Amino acid sequence: MSIHASGRPGGALLFAIPVDSLQSLAVTLGFTDRLELLAAALGLANIVLLARRNIWNYPFAIAMVMIYADIFLRAKLYSDALLQIFFLIVNIYGWIVWARSKADSGAVVARALSARQRVSWGLSGAAGIALWGAAMARFTDAALPWWDASIAITSVVAQILLSRRYWENWLLWIAVDMVSIGVYAVKGLRATVLLYGIFLILSVWGYVGWRRSAKR
Repeated sequence: MSIHASGRPGGALLFAIPVDSLQSLAVTLGFTDRLELLAAALGLANIVLLARRNIWNYPFAIAMVMIYADIFLRAKLYSDALLQIFFLIVNIYGWIVWARSKADSGAVVARALSARQRVSWGLSGAAGIALWGAAMARFTDAALPWWDASIAITSVVAQILLSRRYWENWLLWIAVDMVSIGVYAVKGLRATVLLYGIFLILSVWGYVGWRRSAKR
């Protein structure tokens, strides 16, 4: 996911808060890792734009995943660190796909999976979690291999569906957000926990908006 200013009132508000105020709030909450705060801010802007089906989320997504690759590597969340490489590639792909499918309004048109596609993606995701979780548990010192694998593989599936404009991606992001909050809390990534709490709320908003768009 990524962030950018959309020109709408909500988007402008994100950048109207003084930097000093944000820094003071961060210190008060105990968020001392400035790199994590930057990644969290980029992620927040990104998902706001995604929920609005705005193509300009992608530059911010690309910047965010590059920063989080380093953060997760230091936290020994190896699946999440490797996931950022995938996100970098798929965000570039998604940017191209979205650019070709914008409506006259500038928003990207959402669509729905067939029943067969839902079963196929579901089984593929479950198999991926089982295989990746087992590999992380056996061959690495990953802190939380199975939970980490669940976040990683579900995020992969969600990101592919998002890039292809399927509204069902938001259901998977909601699940990812809920699990991520617990995992990152255990690892002490407090700014990221706060970010994913906001992600959860915005993902519900994105789900409602995208599903409504797909029905038109």
